[in-house]
Amino acid sequence: MLRILWFAGVTREMRKVNPDMMKPYTQSAFLICAVVLAIAGIAMEWVHVEKLPFPLKKSLDRLDEKGLAPYKVVSRGKIKYEEVVKNLGTEDYIQWILEDTDAAADSAVRKCLLFITYYELPDRVPHVPEECYMGTGHQRLASDSVTFEIKKGGSERKIPGRHLVFESTRSNYWGRSEKFSALYLIKVNKDYTNSRDGARWVLNKNIFSRYVYFCKVEWNFLGSSGAKTYPKREEALEASKKLLSVILPILEREHWPDWEK
Repeated sequence: MLRILWFAGVTREMRKVNPDMMKPYTQSAFLICAVVLAIAGIAMEWVHVEKLPFPLKKSLDRLDEKGLAPYKVVSRGKIKYEEVVKNLGTEDYIQWILEDTDAAADSAVRKCLLFITYYELPDRVPHVPEECYMGTGHQRLASDSVTFEIKKGGSERKIPGRHLVFESTRSNYWGRSEKFSALYLIKVNKDYTNSRDGARWVLNKNIFSRYVYFCKVEWNFLGSSGAKTYPKREEALEASKKLLSVILPILEREHWPDWEK
Protein backbone atom coordinates (compact mmCIF):
# COMPACT_ATOMS: atom_id res chain seq x y z
CA MET A 1 0.00 0.00 0.00
CA LEU A 2 2.86 2.40 0.81
CA ARG A 3 4.34 1.77 -2.64
CA ILE A 4 1.04 2.59 -4.34
CA LEU A 5 0.66 5.80 -2.32
CA TRP A 6 4.26 6.74 -3.11
CA PHE A 7 3.67 6.19 -6.83
CA ALA A 8 0.50 8.30 -6.73
CA GLY A 9 2.29 11.10 -4.89
CA VAL A 10 5.18 11.16 -7.38
CA THR A 11 2.69 11.24 -10.26
CA ARG A 12 0.90 14.29 -8.81
CA GLU A 13 4.18 16.15 -8.31
CA MET A 14 5.35 15.44 -11.86
CA ARG A 15 2.02 16.68 -13.25
CA LYS A 16 2.60 20.03 -11.60
CA VAL A 17 5.97 20.31 -13.30
CA ASN A 18 5.02 19.39 -16.88
CA PRO A 19 1.60 17.90 -17.74
CA ASP A 20 2.74 16.84 -21.23
CA MET A 21 5.53 14.71 -19.78
CA MET A 22 3.02 12.72 -17.78
CA LYS A 23 0.75 11.70 -20.63
CA PRO A 24 2.50 8.35 -21.31
CA TYR A 25 2.43 7.58 -17.60
CA THR A 26 -1.28 8.21 -17.18
CA GLN A 27 -2.33 5.68 -19.80
CA SER A 28 -4.44 2.86 -18.36
CA ALA A 29 -2.01 0.12 -19.47
CA PHE A 30 0.91 1.74 -17.63
CA LEU A 31 -1.14 2.34 -14.48
CA ILE A 32 -2.40 -1.25 -14.42
CA CYS A 33 1.16 -2.60 -14.75
CA ALA A 34 2.41 -0.30 -12.01
CA VAL A 35 -0.35 -1.33 -9.61
CA VAL A 36 0.18 -5.05 -10.35
CA LEU A 37 3.93 -4.75 -9.71
CA ALA A 38 3.33 -2.85 -6.49
CA ILE A 39 0.86 -5.44 -5.23
CA ALA A 40 3.20 -8.28 -6.20
CA GLY A 41 6.03 -6.63 -4.29
CA ILE A 42 3.87 -6.23 -1.20
CA ALA A 43 2.69 -9.85 -1.44
CA MET A 44 6.29 -11.11 -1.63
CA GLU A 45 7.11 -9.16 1.53
CA TRP A 46 4.15 -10.70 3.34
CA VAL A 47 4.82 -14.27 2.16
CA HIS A 48 7.10 -16.08 4.55
CA VAL A 49 6.94 -19.84 4.74
CA GLU A 50 9.14 -21.09 7.54
CA LYS A 51 11.35 -23.87 6.25
CA LEU A 52 11.83 -27.06 8.24
CA PRO A 53 14.97 -29.23 8.22
CA PHE A 54 14.84 -32.07 5.69
CA PRO A 55 17.37 -34.60 7.04
CA LEU A 56 18.87 -37.45 5.08
CA LYS A 57 17.23 -40.84 5.34
CA LYS A 58 20.68 -42.26 6.05
CA SER A 59 23.98 -40.50 6.70
CA LEU A 60 26.33 -40.21 3.74
CA ASP A 61 29.02 -41.83 5.90
CA ARG A 62 26.96 -45.02 5.78
CA LEU A 63 26.99 -45.21 2.01
CA ASP A 64 27.10 -48.89 1.04
CA GLU A 65 30.58 -49.66 -0.30
CA LYS A 66 29.49 -53.03 -1.66
CA GLY A 67 26.83 -51.36 -3.77
CA LEU A 68 29.46 -49.25 -5.53
CA ALA A 69 30.91 -52.08 -7.64
CA PRO A 70 32.88 -51.96 -9.89
CA TYR A 71 34.24 -49.11 -7.76
CA LYS A 72 36.10 -49.76 -4.53
CA VAL A 73 36.77 -47.22 -1.80
CA VAL A 74 40.49 -46.47 -1.54
CA SER A 75 40.23 -43.90 1.24
CA ARG A 76 37.72 -41.89 3.26
CA GLY A 77 38.86 -38.35 3.90
CA LYS A 78 37.68 -35.87 6.50
CA ILE A 79 38.34 -32.15 6.61
CA LYS A 80 40.81 -31.49 9.42
CA TYR A 81 40.22 -27.80 10.02
CA GLU A 82 37.09 -26.61 11.80
CA GLU A 83 37.17 -23.27 10.00
CA VAL A 84 37.02 -25.04 6.62
CA VAL A 85 34.02 -27.11 7.72
CA LYS A 86 32.34 -23.96 9.00
CA ASN A 87 32.91 -22.27 5.66
CA LEU A 88 31.56 -25.36 3.90
CA GLY A 89 28.30 -24.83 5.78
CA THR A 90 27.52 -28.47 6.58
CA GLU A 91 28.89 -31.53 8.36
CA ASP A 92 26.92 -33.88 6.11
CA TYR A 93 29.60 -34.66 3.55
CA ILE A 94 31.95 -37.36 2.27
CA GLN A 95 35.31 -37.11 0.52
CA TRP A 96 36.09 -40.54 -0.83
CA ILE A 97 38.69 -41.70 -3.30
CA LEU A 98 37.22 -44.39 -5.54
CA GLU A 99 38.99 -46.74 -7.91
CA ASP A 100 37.31 -48.20 -10.98
CA THR A 101 38.49 -51.81 -10.94
CA ASP A 102 37.34 -52.31 -14.54
CA ALA A 103 39.61 -49.57 -15.90
CA ALA A 104 43.16 -50.18 -17.09
CA ALA A 105 45.90 -49.70 -14.53
CA ASP A 106 47.27 -46.69 -16.42
CA SER A 107 43.87 -45.16 -17.24
CA ALA A 108 43.53 -41.43 -16.58
CA VAL A 109 40.05 -42.07 -15.14
CA ARG A 110 40.76 -45.10 -12.98
CA LYS A 111 40.74 -43.07 -9.75
CA CYS A 112 38.47 -40.22 -8.74
CA LEU A 113 37.82 -38.04 -5.74
CA LEU A 114 34.10 -38.00 -4.93
CA PHE A 115 32.98 -35.04 -2.81
CA ILE A 116 29.30 -34.94 -1.79
CA THR A 117 27.84 -32.22 0.44
CA TYR A 118 24.28 -32.15 1.78
CA TYR A 119 22.33 -29.21 3.26
CA GLU A 120 19.13 -30.12 5.07
CA LEU A 121 18.02 -26.50 5.54
CA PRO A 122 19.84 -24.30 3.03
CA ASP A 123 19.48 -20.56 3.60
CA ARG A 124 21.70 -19.84 0.63
CA VAL A 125 23.20 -21.66 -2.34
CA PRO A 126 26.55 -22.99 -1.04
CA HIS A 127 29.86 -22.68 -2.79
CA VAL A 128 30.27 -24.16 -6.24
CA PRO A 129 33.65 -25.27 -7.70
CA GLU A 130 33.91 -22.15 -9.85
CA GLU A 131 34.07 -20.03 -6.71
CA CYS A 132 36.10 -22.40 -4.54
CA TYR A 133 38.95 -23.06 -6.96
CA MET A 134 39.22 -19.48 -8.19
CA GLY A 135 39.42 -18.39 -4.56
CA THR A 136 42.42 -20.66 -3.97
CA GLY A 137 44.72 -19.47 -6.73
CA HIS A 138 43.29 -21.05 -9.88
CA GLN A 139 41.96 -19.61 -13.10
CA ARG A 140 39.05 -21.13 -14.97
CA LEU A 141 39.95 -22.14 -18.50
CA ALA A 142 36.65 -23.71 -19.54
CA SER A 143 33.10 -24.22 -18.29
CA ASP A 144 30.37 -25.96 -20.23
CA SER A 145 27.05 -27.61 -19.57
CA VAL A 146 26.92 -31.34 -20.18
CA THR A 147 24.24 -34.01 -20.07
CA PHE A 148 24.73 -37.46 -18.55
CA GLU A 149 22.47 -40.22 -19.80
CA ILE A 150 21.94 -42.39 -16.74
CA LYS A 151 20.37 -45.81 -16.99
CA LYS A 152 17.96 -46.89 -14.26
CA GLY A 153 16.19 -50.18 -14.71
CA GLY A 154 15.02 -50.31 -18.30
CA SER A 155 14.81 -46.55 -18.73
CA GLU A 156 17.33 -43.80 -19.35
CA ARG A 157 17.34 -40.34 -17.83
CA LYS A 158 19.17 -37.20 -18.84
CA ILE A 159 20.90 -35.51 -15.91
CA PRO A 160 22.42 -32.01 -16.31
CA GLY A 161 25.98 -31.51 -15.14
CA ARG A 162 28.92 -29.16 -15.59
CA HIS A 163 32.46 -29.77 -16.83
CA LEU A 164 35.15 -27.32 -15.75
CA VAL A 165 38.86 -26.92 -16.44
CA PHE A 166 41.19 -25.04 -14.09
CA GLU A 167 44.86 -24.19 -13.99
CA SER A 168 46.96 -22.96 -11.13
CA THR A 169 48.05 -19.32 -11.33
CA ARG A 170 51.04 -19.99 -9.09
CA SER A 171 54.46 -20.37 -10.63
CA ASN A 172 55.74 -23.93 -10.78
CA TYR A 173 59.46 -24.40 -10.36
CA TRP A 174 59.48 -27.69 -12.24
CA GLY A 175 57.55 -26.28 -15.16
CA ARG A 176 54.81 -28.89 -14.90
CA SER A 177 51.26 -28.09 -15.99
CA GLU A 178 48.78 -27.96 -13.10
CA LYS A 179 45.71 -28.07 -15.29
CA PHE A 180 42.87 -30.29 -14.04
CA SER A 181 39.19 -30.91 -14.61
CA ALA A 182 36.29 -30.75 -12.16
CA LEU A 183 32.73 -31.94 -12.69
CA TYR A 184 29.61 -31.50 -10.64
CA LEU A 185 25.83 -31.50 -10.50
CA ILE A 186 23.31 -30.22 -7.99
CA LYS A 187 20.16 -31.83 -6.60
CA VAL A 188 17.53 -29.49 -5.17
CA ASN A 189 14.44 -31.30 -3.91
CA LYS A 190 13.34 -33.43 -6.87
CA ASP A 191 15.23 -31.49 -9.55
CA TYR A 192 18.75 -31.74 -10.93
CA THR A 193 20.61 -28.67 -12.15
CA ASN A 194 24.16 -27.74 -13.10
CA SER A 195 24.71 -24.21 -11.81
CA ARG A 196 24.21 -21.92 -8.85
CA ASP A 197 21.62 -19.90 -10.79
CA GLY A 198 19.75 -23.10 -11.63
CA ALA A 199 19.71 -24.06 -7.95
CA ARG A 200 18.39 -20.62 -6.98
CA TRP A 201 15.64 -20.93 -9.56
CA VAL A 202 14.51 -24.27 -8.10
CA LEU A 203 14.65 -22.91 -4.56
CA ASN A 204 12.52 -19.92 -5.57
CA LYS A 205 10.13 -22.23 -7.40
CA ASN A 206 9.53 -24.01 -4.10
CA ILE A 207 9.03 -20.82 -2.09
CA PHE A 208 5.74 -22.07 -0.63
CA SER A 209 7.14 -25.47 0.35
CA ARG A 210 7.78 -26.21 4.01
CA TYR A 211 10.81 -28.33 3.12
CA VAL A 212 13.85 -27.85 0.93
CA TYR A 213 17.19 -29.57 0.60
CA PHE A 214 20.30 -29.07 -1.48
CA CYS A 215 23.00 -31.58 -2.41
CA LYS A 216 26.12 -31.06 -4.53
CA VAL A 217 27.87 -34.05 -6.09
CA GLU A 218 31.37 -33.14 -7.27
CA TRP A 219 34.25 -35.25 -8.56
CA ASN A 220 37.79 -34.99 -9.94
CA PHE A 221 39.95 -37.61 -11.60
CA LEU A 222 43.28 -38.41 -9.97
CA GLY A 223 46.66 -39.54 -11.18
CA SER A 224 48.86 -42.22 -9.61
CA SER A 225 50.37 -39.58 -7.32
CA GLY A 226 46.94 -38.56 -6.06
CA ALA A 227 47.00 -35.16 -7.79
CA LYS A 228 43.98 -33.96 -9.78
CA THR A 229 44.41 -34.60 -13.52
CA TYR A 230 43.00 -33.42 -16.82
CA PRO A 231 41.71 -36.37 -18.88
CA LYS A 232 40.44 -35.76 -22.39
CA ARG A 233 36.96 -34.27 -22.24
CA GLU A 234 35.12 -37.19 -23.84
CA GLU A 235 36.99 -39.69 -21.71
CA ALA A 236 36.10 -37.73 -18.57
CA LEU A 237 32.43 -37.50 -19.55
CA GLU A 238 32.16 -41.20 -20.34
CA ALA A 239 33.79 -42.13 -17.03
CA SER A 240 31.51 -39.66 -15.23
CA LYS A 241 28.44 -41.23 -16.80
CA LYS A 242 29.58 -44.61 -15.50
CA LEU A 243 30.22 -43.22 -12.02
CA LEU A 244 26.85 -41.46 -11.79
CA SER A 245 25.00 -44.53 -13.03
CA VAL A 246 26.27 -46.23 -9.87
CA ILE A 247 26.17 -43.47 -7.26
CA LEU A 248 22.97 -41.56 -8.07
CA PRO A 249 20.55 -44.51 -7.74
CA ILE A 250 22.05 -45.29 -4.32
CA LEU A 251 21.68 -41.68 -3.16
CA GLU A 252 18.11 -41.50 -4.46
CA ARG A 253 17.06 -44.81 -2.98
CA GLU A 254 18.85 -44.87 0.37
CA HIS A 255 19.95 -41.37 1.37
CA TRP A 256 18.12 -38.40 -0.09
CA PRO A 257 14.66 -37.59 1.38
CA ASP A 258 11.67 -38.88 -0.53
CA TRP A 259 10.38 -35.61 -1.95
CA GLU A 260 7.14 -37.08 -3.29
CA LYS A 261 6.13 -38.32 0.17
